[in-house]
Amino acid sequence: MSAERKSLGRGLSSIIKAGIKKPAAPEAKKAEPSRQPEQQVAQSTSGALRGLFSEILTEKITLSPYQARKDFPQEQIDALAESIASEGLIQPILVRKTKDGGYELIAGERRLRACKKLGLKRIVACVQEASDVSAAVKGLIENLQRTDLNPMEEARGLANLMANFHLTQESVAQRLGKKRPSVANSLRLLTLPEEIQGYISTGRLTQGHAKAILSIEDKTLHVPFARQIIERDMTVRAAEEAALRFKKEASRVGTKTREKAAQDAVVKDLQKRISQRLGAAVILNHSPKKGKIIIEYIGNDDLQRILELMGVRA
Repeated sequence: MSAERKSLGRGLSSIIKAGIKKPAAPEAKKAEPSRQPEQQVAQSTSGALRGLFSEILTEKITLSPYQARKDFPQEQIDALAESIASEGLIQPILVRKTKDGGYELIAGERRLRACKKLGLKRIVACVQEASDVSAAVKGLIENLQRTDLNPMEEARGLANLMANFHLTQESVAQRLGKKRPSVANSLRLLTLPEEIQGYISTGRLTQGHAKAILSIEDKTLHVPFARQIIERDMTVRAAEEAALRFKKEASRVGTKTREKAAQDAVVKDLQKRISQRLGAAVILNHSPKKGKIIIEYIGNDDLQRILELMGVRA
């Protein structure tokens, strides 16, 4: 029994700690049984990784269709590859088996990319059984826990979960261990113009800035306000105060606009009634201090008719 435990321990150590194979001692070669193409190494007892550690071919792994992260900076992949080359793969990737005998990645795309960059043909993976929705949720959770996602990637990941698996905001929040308002606020980012979404993706605007922008009801002001935040290098607090001023100004202008619209409606109604009374085209220009009425007529007879209607003798 003790010999078996020792063998398993040596297998885990050699796989997890050594990303690039090192020459084994002649005695170890004789003692170790021949490895199958994809050998099951050991069962994990970790609550986070309940599955089997296996060393599998990288070419048999397909990427997850539910990956929320879209940006993989090459410098990060290069740095991770150097780390793996030096110290080995510290944490296995997470995969699930596919019907064709291959594997679908659940979590660890950067690790997989780094190992491929090193030319490694095999990678240590924790193989789990997972439904589509479970695989999507686990992949998103891992990215969120590692803070790998920018706010827009997170928002799209949440939206995709809801759309692909017909989940409510409440059920998504429960699965991710988030509060529902947090999910709702994240999804609101998707209502912003693409230009602003781009600023958030690249870190020029934060989610706090976005919240300030969204507080302005007039959507035509969103892009100009966002540009103003960037140009003036506003803090979130400054953006919130500026948004409050924007809303007050818009309210003031809106009141004036509504008053003018009401006045214009009255003038148009009077113009119509005068035109109908005289049987002629009428233009009524009005302001609180002065105005004028223009009456169109055709020839002397039409003028005579209009004058008689007005009680004026020619």
